[in-house]
Amino acid sequence: MSKYLKSKIWLLGLALAFSSPAARSGVPLTNLQGVGGVAFNPLAYPGGRYPTEDATPEKDKDGKEIKKDSSISDVFSRPQVGVWYTHLGKTDIDWGTAGINETLFKRLELSYGYEQIKLPNSNIEKNNFGAKFLLLEENYGGQKWVPAISVGTIWKTTDASLPVPKSTGSGYDAYLVASKLITQTPRPILLSGGLLWTDEIVTGVMGHDQDRDLTWFGNVDVLPFDFLAVGLEYKQGARYSDVNNANYWDAHVAWFVNSQLTLVAAYVNAGDDKSTRSVGLGDGFVLSAQYQF
Repeated sequence: MSKYLKSKIWLLGLALAFSSPAARSGVPLTNLQGVGGVAFNPLAYPGGRYPTEDATPEKDKDGKEIKKDSSISDVFSRPQVGVWYTHLGKTDIDWGTAGINETLFKRLELSYGYEQIKLPNSNIEKNNFGAKFLLLEENYGGQKWVPAISVGTIWKTTDASLPVPKSTGSGYDAYLVASKLITQTPRPILLSGGLLWTDEIVTGVMGHDQDRDLTWFGNVDVLPFDFLAVGLEYKQGARYSDVNNANYWDAHVAWFVNSQLTLVAAYVNAGDDKSTRSVGLGDGFVLSAQYQF
């Protein structure tokens, strides 16, 4: 991602921040692979929002609320997009991504994510096609303890030179995830966790192994203010007979600027780049801009 493009993205973000209403946006974000989640991991909540869920209803000239036709507006969500920039200093890697997702019938999220990874001596491109289905709505049946539960899959392709014999340039993930916003505490806490069945090597950037592994992931976020979230994210690396992925984690801050814009800053650790036991990429910083239409 060029310096010119990065500057344009953040100038657009600042312009939106000072031109939109005061209502807040929120999760899920459009993650690094285009899926509704945080950075690495998916959340159970489908991405996008529906016109009938707007914080400020439309009114006519007499001040009466305009009733919207939900037969159409509840079929298609408004899409949301996210761009990410990651710099891993020790390994001199610049990782730029852009993603979009859309939800149908408040249940089926469809997503696409594009990644470009600049290595010291080469560039890699990766494409991600995702689908996530909401099995159980949060607080189903009026029970405040019930989490949202979803299943999903991501089909991935990469043009990288594959470092592992018999690995391939395409493969898929399948996952089960549960997410719950706890509001009984002094400030809201978002908890999320799930299982990932995968064949990825370095999230699929370096291809896909002939074996598969079942791993786990988790997120915790606290909202000290309505406009701010701080949290931690963890993803266990898949292990195969011929290669091991490093465990990933990040600490992040998300600023919900208004009803459409969210800005994120994070520190990420993608494993020890000197390790001989797993494929690690080192650590660095992450910046993201998210927009909900």
